[in-house]
Amino acid sequence: MTLAELQELHSLPFFNLLKRAREVHEKFWPDGKIQLCTLLSIKTGGCSEDCAYCAQSARYKTELESHVLLEREEVMKHARAAKDNGSTRFCMGAAWKGVRGGTKRFEQVLDIVRDVATLDMEVCVTLGELGPEEAARLRDAGVTAYNHNLDTSPEHYPNIVTSHTYEDRLRTIRHIQDAGISVCCGGILGLSETITDRLRLLEVISNFNPQPESVPINSLMPMPGTPLAENPQVDPFDLVRMIACARIAVPGAKVRLSAGRTRLSDEIQALCFYAGANSIFYGEKLLTAENPEAEKDRALLAKLGLQTLEPNPSLAAPQADPFSPASPAPDGAQQTCGHSQATANCC
Repeated sequence: MTLAELQELHSLPFFNLLKRAREVHEKFWPDGKIQLCTLLSIKTGGCSEDCAYCAQSARYKTELESHVLLEREEVMKHARAAKDNGSTRFCMGAAWKGVRGGTKRFEQVLDIVRDVATLDMEVCVTLGELGPEEAARLRDAGVTAYNHNLDTSPEHYPNIVTSHTYEDRLRTIRHIQDAGISVCCGGILGLSETITDRLRLLEVISNFNPQPESVPINSLMPMPGTPLAENPQVDPFDLVRMIACARIAVPGAKVRLSAGRTRLSDEIQALCFYAGANSIFYGEKLLTAENPEAEKDRALLAKLGLQTLEPNPSLAAPQADPFSPASPAPDGAQQTCGHSQATANCC
């Protein structure tokens, strides 16, 4: 979609926009089921990047306690618990700039992925930047999806991150897509961005070829010690509008209601589901931030009569449309997609 089309959508009266989004949602997701995902930080803190929202950056003085890469059996304990609790996708995040083949930590991650893949769950990782070789090896180990968020618009991005560029994120996503891994790519609301920035983010994402398999929509969880620690809470109705626009712009993707759910009432979450959200992170922790407890989520879904999606460990990546070439990125490079720093505001 173009920015102009998205601006026209976003400016619709609230219920008109929800009606449009609901029609798209029912066409592409007629069973109305919700995917339950669990996110685990397998390596926390000490990241060299300067993402202004992130408590895991080593550049900021935060209260976050860092830890090295978890042992494989510790990760498996969490993965088994997630599966027993109903999650169908297990996501693992590491606070790194990126990974490189031939390093000990990358080999350790591959071993972890191989073990988690035996549980018949979808396996997602978010490890920062990676090249084509690393992407192929992750696929062969059993990774079904890779999260790499764009965060915001190309124009606003330099105000949020300076240690890597928008084009770096796009390049990583190209490698992920070329390897045949599904892309999970979204953004964060509440980064002092404008409405135009939010819609530009959706414009970029909606023009990926192929489009992402999932689109997480995060609301900033201000972290003490970070540059955005005093940012105000995102208006809940702005969040619902963004969910609705994402559903229309990327109709075949799972739209994930992600970070910030602890601040949402049951009623606002219900509106988000109605507008097209069909995936949530499930459990007590979202990397470095609180997340609604599983029992509370189950109770809400039961109240709404919503069923949960079955696992699909053989998830195939969306296929590119040969008649719709990718749009040029801001610098003229081919546009594909995004980033992934392990943070509460990321996946």
